[in-house]
Amino acid sequence: MTTTSEFKPGLEGVPATLSSISYVDGQKGLLEYRGISIEQLAEQSTFLETAYLLIWGKLPTKDELADFEHEIRYHRRIKYRIRDMMKCFPETGHPMDALQTSAAALGLFYSRRALDNPEYIRQAVVRLLAKIPTMVAAFKLMRKGNDPVQPRDDLDYSANFLYMLSEMEPDPLAARVFDVCLTLHAEHTINASTFSAMVTASTLTDPYAVIASAVGTLAGPLHGGANEEVLEMLEEIGSVENVRPYLDSLMEKKAKIMGFGHRVYKVKDPRATILQNLAEQLFEKFGSDQYYEVAVELEKVVQERLGHKGIYANVDFYSGLVYRKLGIPSDLFTPIFAIARVAGWLAHWKEQLVKNRIYRPTQIYTGNHAETYIPIHERNCAIDLQGPVIK
Repeated sequence: MTTTSEFKPGLEGVPATLSSISYVDGQKGLLEYRGISIEQLAEQSTFLETAYLLIWGKLPTKDELADFEHEIRYHRRIKYRIRDMMKCFPETGHPMDALQTSAAALGLFYSRRALDNPEYIRQAVVRLLAKIPTMVAAFKLMRKGNDPVQPRDDLDYSANFLYMLSEMEPDPLAARVFDVCLTLHAEHTINASTFSAMVTASTLTDPYAVIASAVGTLAGPLHGGANEEVLEMLEEIGSVENVRPYLDSLMEKKAKIMGFGHRVYKVKDPRATILQNLAEQLFEKFGSDQYYEVAVELEKVVQERLGHKGIYANVDFYSGLVYRKLGIPSDLFTPIFAIARVAGWLAHWKEQLVKNRIYRPTQIYTGNHAETYIPIHERNCAIDLQGPVIK
C-alpha cells in the first residue's frame, strides 16, 4: 500500500518513462536532442531536420531530408471543411482553443489508428507538422473576418508560416531566426504537455487526439504563455531606471518574476542565451525594441540578487521580444510554441508505441469509510458551500 509519505504532488521528480529523445542537465545548462547539443542544432540545423532527428532518432541523409521537406510542403493545405469550421469559431476565442479543436478535427479525416503501420505513422507525422502552422495562421486572419492566406510551395517551413500571417514574404534573416526559435522549442524532456501526450498515446488512440490533448495542456497558464507576461512586465517597468525599484517591490511581495527560474535549470537556460543573440541580430537589422535595454538590466539585477539561489533567465525571457520584432501578435506566442513542440510530442508518441503500456497510476484515499446512506426524506438540510445552512 502506498503511504502519504511516498506521495509526490504533481508527480514531481517521479520518473514516468525511459527515453532517448532529449536530455537536460540543469546544473551545467545543457540541453541535448538525441545527444546533440542545442547550440549545434541552432547554429547548423533547421527545424524540419531537427524534427526528423527527434522523431526517427537519427539525422537524415540529404535525400531523406529532401523527401521529408517535399512531403511537408505537399500537405500544408487544410480541408475546406476544416477551414469552414474555423470560420464559425467566435472571434474572441483564444488561438490555443481554436488550435486544439482544429487538431482534433484532423482525426475525423485521417484517423485509421493503424499504429502498426509505418506508412500511417509517417503520414500522421507529416500531416501534423505540415497543417498545424497553417491552422494557426488561418485563425489569426479569420478571426478578423479575412480569408486565410494559402501556403506557398516555394517557401521553406518557417518562411511560409510568416508569409501566411501577413501575405508578405519575410526577410531571410527573419525567417532564419524564426526557424531557430522553433528548433529551441521543439523538445524538452517530460513536461506537462508531453506527459499529457504520452498518457493519451498509451490508450492507443490516434495521433491527432494525442496532439490535441497536448495542445490543451499547453494552453494552461502554468505551462504556456509566460513570454506574453514577460512583455507585460517589461512594459510595466518602462525604463532602465525603474528596474531596481520594480524588482524590490516584487521581492518584498514574494511575487514571481516572469521569465526567471526553472524547475530544472539552476543556471541560465541555454535557449535563453541563444534567443538573446537572435534578438540582437534582429535589432541590428530592423531596429531595437524599446524594452530590450530594460530586459538586459533586469536580467543583470536578478542575477546579482538571486543568482545564488539558482534563479536565472529562462527560455521565455527573450522569446517574446523576438516574436514581437517578427510582427507576431502576443496571443500567438503559445500556439507557436505548439507548432514547434509538435515535433517533440510526436517523438514521444512514436517512442511510446514501441513498448506501450497504458498509464494507470494509483491514489492515496483520504475519505471516510462505513458511512450510512440517509434516505432523502430524512435529510433535514443541505449545506450551501457558498453560504450559510439552508433549511
